[in-house]
Amino acid sequence: MAKFVPYLSEEQIERDTAMLLAEYACARSVVIEPPIPIEDIVEKHLKLGIEFDDTHHLFGVPRDPEGDADILGAIFFDERRIVIDESLDPEEHSFKEGRYRFTLAHEGGGHWRLHRFLFAKDPQQESLFGGASRPSVICRSSQAKERVEWQADFYASCLLMPNDLLISAWQERFGNTNPRILRRKNRPNLPGNINDEFAALWRSHELQRDDEALNEFVRPLAAKFQVSMVSMRIRLEKLGLLRREAPLRRTLAEGV
Repeated sequence: MAKFVPYLSEEQIERDTAMLLAEYACARSVVIEPPIPIEDIVEKHLKLGIEFDDTHHLFGVPRDPEGDADILGAIFFDERRIVIDESLDPEEHSFKEGRYRFTLAHEGGGHWRLHRFLFAKDPQQESLFGGASRPSVICRSSQAKERVEWQADFYASCLLMPNDLLISAWQERFGNTNPRILRRKNRPNLPGNINDEFAALWRSHELQRDDEALNEFVRPLAAKFQVSMVSMRIRLEKLGLLRREAPLRRTLAEGV
């Protein structure tokens, strides 16, 4: 039976990430600056172990035909242990460091802080994994919209890109906190006589091009906070610092 996950507002989640960072800063006598020391927070402050493994083999779930990982991580609350798919090991795949850090914040931040009380150990429950311990939460990309996964994702975003540090970095880069608006050059107009199916495909293609332009724009900030460009772009849009103009016209420019 699926666990009931209570509703949490974005304000509640963001408040807890700030509390966690404050706890860590106090305990370690440090000033929090980007990039957020997520491994130190998880291992030394929260006392959670981190392991890499082939999560699909471990949990008996086939990978997709292209070999991509759907299961990026899992957490064992009772054992205080996190398992992350080996494809995200930053020592072997340095270009995946941002995704690794986000997954670690998702597991060790989001699930540990928000959800461990929901998964009390049942000593009568038999293991499903050949006598090994059963994970409390298995995190799959295909289930990202489920409440438990959305909450952990949002927690990771707030933890790795705190509001105050991100606004400070934005001001340092641009000299103010004004939003930037995407205005792309040479955007084709949608003909009025095309059918709905083609119109939907056209809009999807244009949105993808917008995403690519925005991702490239946030590259310096993503590097500063050691997160993926996608994660940074989504966070900045959420904070209202990065916007899409409708209709979109030229290039990235300062908002009014």
